[in-house]
Amino acid sequence: MDVEIAPGLFLPEADVVLEFIRSPGPGGQNVNKVASAVQLRFNTACERLDDWTRQRLATLAGRRLTKDGWIVIAAHRLRTQEGNRRDAYDRLAELLIAARERPKTRRPTRPTRGSKERRLEGKRQRTETKSMRRRPSDD
Repeated sequence: MDVEIAPGLFLPEADVVLEFIRSPGPGGQNVNKVASAVQLRFNTACERLDDWTRQRLATLAGRRLTKDGWIVIAAHRLRTQEGNRRDAYDRLAELLIAARERPKTRRPTRPTRGSKERRLEGKRQRTETKSMRRRPSDD
């Protein structure tokens, strides 16, 4: 069965592994007894990803990507296991949607005629100001 992590974005269940761990930080007795934090692992070798998306995903994941090609997302912001599970899936969905999006190609622009003229006029004014500071010549 596939896991739907975003509308229209399904991943094979075998490529998503959930592990429940104890949440770090303060929280009293509950934090020591309940495994409410979620560690989501996603295999980037998934057959549903094309090579370009896989490469971009590796770039965007950064240090969350292991040497084996798994993306590890730890979610422990919320108090409940279900809330942290949804948070982990949401963060994975954001990452995958960003990886599927192709960035715009940059087209180099040229300065306008007006901006060139303003720049040159400013240079002329600075030249004039500095020349007025000089000692008069002995002509």
